[in-house]
Amino acid sequence: MSADKAFTFLPLGAIIQEFKVGGKNIVQGFPTADHYKSYNAPYFGETIGRIANRTANGKFELNQKTYQLPINNGPNSLHGGNLGWGKREFEGPIDVERDGKQAALFKYLSKDGEEGYPGTVEVRVWYVQEKQQENGVHKEVLHIEFEAELVGDDAPATAINMTNHSYFNLASSPSIAGTEVTLITNKYQVVDDGGIPTGPIEEYPGVKPNIAFTLGEKDPDIDDCFIANSDPTSVPIDTRSSPLQTVASFYHPESKVHLEISTTEPAFQFYTGKYIDVPAVDGLPARGARSGFCVEPSRYVNAINVPECRNMTILKKGEKYGSKIVYRGWQA
Repeated sequence: MSADKAFTFLPLGAIIQEFKVGGKNIVQGFPTADHYKSYNAPYFGETIGRIANRTANGKFELNQKTYQLPINNGPNSLHGGNLGWGKREFEGPIDVERDGKQAALFKYLSKDGEEGYPGTVEVRVWYVQEKQQENGVHKEVLHIEFEAELVGDDAPATAINMTNHSYFNLASSPSIAGTEVTLITNKYQVVDDGGIPTGPIEEYPGVKPNIAFTLGEKDPDIDDCFIANSDPTSVPIDTRSSPLQTVASFYHPESKVHLEISTTEPAFQFYTGKYIDVPAVDGLPARGARSGFCVEPSRYVNAINVPECRNMTILKKGEKYGSKIVYRGWQA
């Protein structure tokens, strides 16, 4: 880990290992890649793909075929399978220029048939670090850009839905209790017991758009996909030309740390970390339930299996999948 940079990354999963605000790391993680390989069941900091979130029954139809994915979350497939992109070694970081700024590029070649997915896909993740000053306040900013395209002739199309799976804790405490949360929307995908949407989009109980609420020791217990764009047919495979909008804001009154998350994506999973279970190891503290929260900007859950949503996840030969996420943190 670096002592002087606000952000550090690992080639394993193009993981975000550190995000420092006021000198303190606000993301959950480990000091070495070996620790991630052994203990990262919660997906701390990982780049998730090919399909983030859950795929019903681990199956989808495409290219006039049915593809079977690993079943690793109840009856469903989660976060790309047993060895999704967050568990794979990327090439990088490669120092490049991106949109006129210095960037760290990570690349990965996901071969046809990997975890059951069709087509060979070249994946690129750019991280651009920026320091901003606003009204005398110093802000640490991380721009994340995802891109994927089919290469070779293994399949005419595949399914893609990428995100970053960082867990945040703004107060360096064992719990996220006391964190104030503001979401852009309270519309969410109603799901069954396995986390698969049942169809309707409704208002989340107790949450109002753009009105803050506070996380307690146990409640609210949230692991749901909130909808920022309620017209699934308008979502392109590459959202990078869409405007960035701040979908979630956080503040902790003890640490005075603020976090804003913006994205071009139509939805985001907000997860309060109920199932985190990481043992104490090598001098690191144990991480248990609600030791971090996630915001995972992405496409709709199980979109590939829903006729009116599937086009937002179908990547065809000659096209590019793309999306952007921005993390902005400061202390004031």
